[in-house]
Amino acid sequence: MSFDFPPRLRALQAQLHRVRAEHTALCATLPWSAEPLPGWTIQEGRYSPRGDVPSSPGYTPQLALGRLERRLRRLTGVVMTDAFWQSVEREKVVAARMVLKRAHEPAAG
Repeated sequence: MSFDFPPRLRALQAQLHRVRAEHTALCATLPWSAEPLPGWTIQEGRYSPRGDVPSSPGYTPQLALGRLERRLRRLTGVVMTDAFWQSVEREKVVAARMVLKRAHEPAAG
């Protein structure tokens, strides 16, 4: 299934991917809690994919984190409310959205 996405919408979606990647990378560097909290040891016989959790020193929400989160919300809203979606048959909107999410990737083959 193919859709004729406007260049502006493709560019916004690519920008959304970049900002989301920046946000994910920044979040990976932060402690697990913004507030200082003690860690814990998993109980014997219980499964935890993270294992023991060390104490979190906490962190002050960074300006960059807030900026990225605001940008993510704005870009998501702009992409989802673009006038293009009015031209897509209602039953095909989800499929079109999935295609748009991958439109920035190089063609396979």
